Amino acid sequence: MQTVDLRPGEDVIRLGQLLKLVDAVPTGAQVKDVLTSGDITVNGEPEERRGRQLRAGDVVTVEGLGDFRIA
Repeated sequence: MQTVDLRPGEDVIRLGQLLKLVDAVPTGAQVKDVLTSGDITVNGEPEERRGRQLRAGDVVTVEGLGDFRIA
């Protein structure tokens, strides 16, 4: 499991931003396609909202890339 640190002073990151940060998608325009494919889960539940706010402790699983814990 990889850890993704939030920026100092921030307590959330949006799912679309995280997917770009971990190179799950090359561009923001492709985030929607990845989300609708069903390959993304947040805390074990399928997620399709690119604006989903992730907080410290959340675990995002990207099929083919693994698990990412928000810290």
